Amino acid sequence: MPLRPADLTRRKQAGLPITVLTAWDALSAAVVAGAGVDAVLVGDSLAMAVLGHATTLPVTLEEMLHHCRAAGRGLAAAAPNGSPLLICDLPFLTYQCGLEEALAAAGRVLKETPAVAVKLEGAEPETLAVIDRMVRSGIPVMGHLGLTPQSVHQLGYRRQAGDPVSQERLRRRALALQEAGCFALVLEHIPAELATELSLRLAIPVIGIGAGDGCDGQVRVTADLLGLTSRQPPFSPPLVDGRAIAGEALGRWVREQRAPAAPPAAPPTRPASPAAPHC
Repeated sequence: MPLRPADLTRRKQAGLPITVLTAWDALSAAVVAGAGVDAVLVGDSLAMAVLGHATTLPVTLEEMLHHCRAAGRGLAAAAPNGSPLLICDLPFLTYQCGLEEALAAAGRVLKETPAVAVKLEGAEPETLAVIDRMVRSGIPVMGHLGLTPQSVHQLGYRRQAGDPVSQERLRRRALALQEAGCFALVLEHIPAELATELSLRLAIPVIGIGAGDGCDGQVRVTADLLGLTSRQPPFSPPLVDGRAIAGEALGRWVREQRAPAAPPAAPPTRPASPAAPHC
């Protein structure tokens, strides 16, 4: 059985750290599952890491469904007896245009992919109403505050909640998301002290990214950790230089294929047969 949202809560209650990595297809999902991760997020970061967009905004619901199905197949093959919790991001403008549209989009994720939960950004009154409707309809929802990439044109990619007023606003929003029924909350690129405080204050798991080590767990974009993206955020340095490693290995193969073939070896000469004796 795959993990369920309640399993993350039990990990928090037991004081066990929660690990979350992103995946975008069957191959990446199998790799992160093999690493023993607790949850896999098919994040809209695939718009940038995989599809080549400058932001997460252009990715569509159909593309998210396509990649989530592929990731699900990778998890099923890599961990058939206990796969990680699979969560799918709802892309921009799938949950901001009314309750019915949002519910339909989230419902498609659960009906058409192996994901068991969705993630969305923000805690505006309209978003809270959407989350409440989804949760009451049986759809588990993970929240996301701090640096919210779908608000890049308003917030940019800078650190959030740097002053007392914005920190108090984030506290209120985090509590509102818990009250609305979110099973977990991602806090991105905010002061570590604030993230630690909320991890202790909230009953739901708090998953940090660029929010210090005091959270209940951590989430990272797998392509960033593997050094596959051209630029990594400052709070997610690569563990290996994946682009260089892969480029060198593939380049060596290309050079080997282009090298002139060695001339074939001459066949061995057979010794002459001794002359037959005269009678």
